[in-house]
Amino acid sequence: MSFFKNHSAFEVVSKIKTILKLGTDLVPRTTLGKSAQQQIASQNREIVALRRELAQARGTSGFVGSSEESTPIFFIVGYQKSGTTWLMKLLNSHPEILCQGEGRPFGRDWRQEHLKKRRISYPPTSLYNAILSSEDLRYWVQRSVWSRHDDTDKHLANLTGLAIEYFLTRQLLKTGKSLVGDKTVLFSSDILEEISAICPRAKVIHIIRDGRDVAVSQTHHGWNQAEDRGGTSKLTPERVAKREAYRKDPQALLKTGGGIFPEGELKNSAAKWRTRVSKTAQDGQSLLGIDYSEVKYEDLLEKPEEEIERLLEFLGANAREESVSQCVGAASFEKLTGGRERGQEAASFFRKGIAGDWKNVFTEQNKQDFKAAAGDLLIELGYEEDNNW
Repeated sequence: MSFFKNHSAFEVVSKIKTILKLGTDLVPRTTLGKSAQQQIASQNREIVALRRELAQARGTSGFVGSSEESTPIFFIVGYQKSGTTWLMKLLNSHPEILCQGEGRPFGRDWRQEHLKKRRISYPPTSLYNAILSSEDLRYWVQRSVWSRHDDTDKHLANLTGLAIEYFLTRQLLKTGKSLVGDKTVLFSSDILEEISAICPRAKVIHIIRDGRDVAVSQTHHGWNQAEDRGGTSKLTPERVAKREAYRKDPQALLKTGGGIFPEGELKNSAAKWRTRVSKTAQDGQSLLGIDYSEVKYEDLLEKPEEEIERLLEFLGANAREESVSQCVGAASFEKLTGGRERGQEAASFFRKGIAGDWKNVFTEQNKQDFKAAAGDLLIELGYEEDNNW
């Protein structure tokens, strides 16, 4: 039975403060032992449940302006085709977690005008960009008696944070779950700076994948989502020719056609991957501290139970064996693809689900191009010992 049904709002607040030892934040995850971390996670879950009951009793539909009563929010961030969708589905399968995406809340400069008139299932601009670029809203903040002497951009950033919490919490209250997260693609290298400024209480999980596999997966994703296939990706004539040649005879393209990447494309892709992944890792540690965690796509493949247990503990969710097994089983590659085994290629969002596929398609020139642009990060992340690959 609900604690709130038998107690006043004052008693609910008192209960929260007792758990927190008269504090106002969730108990942080520290370097304590596993039993202590499990106790902290249990306390966090109880705090979240009590806060939700208090919000519902107040008739606020889950949106509470006070930061002391905000619902814990987290973000999965990662470079495109690094496993963000898979991790989202893994966590969303947990009975306490709602994780969806991509809502595109961040990316102050991210905007795709050509998608505005397309009937697509995701917004053509980020929420932050939409708020920053609203002239009328900016005029109001600049001229209002309540804000005209303040930093306008700071107010707009704060409004973005309130809007993010409103939209995520509103959906959360419909589910009966207690934690909510969004899958956020690294549109730029400044995403964690934005998160730390706009949602300073949020936790972040950064999923990292070998940049060479990322490049291969991006190419296939672009082919599958091309405009001539009903998607939104604009393909140059050279990329279209590569796609058709690969699907006709992959080995012939690799041996005589120069590989799957047009001239200069792989080097540019590797440079972007290097910049965004390395900056995100640095910012996560320096700006978020214990509220930042990393996971490698390859580790999720090799030891999913161990990695999901660790991430659930980080989020403050139930990390017992049955919960972990539910997540891993519900979002297995076979379940997500309708029974297809890993390694079998298909023109699907979940194409192969393996690590090291770059070895099957990289030419010698491709290797040299990637080394020149991002070889140092491969070594730093442990994907290679040196550049002799």
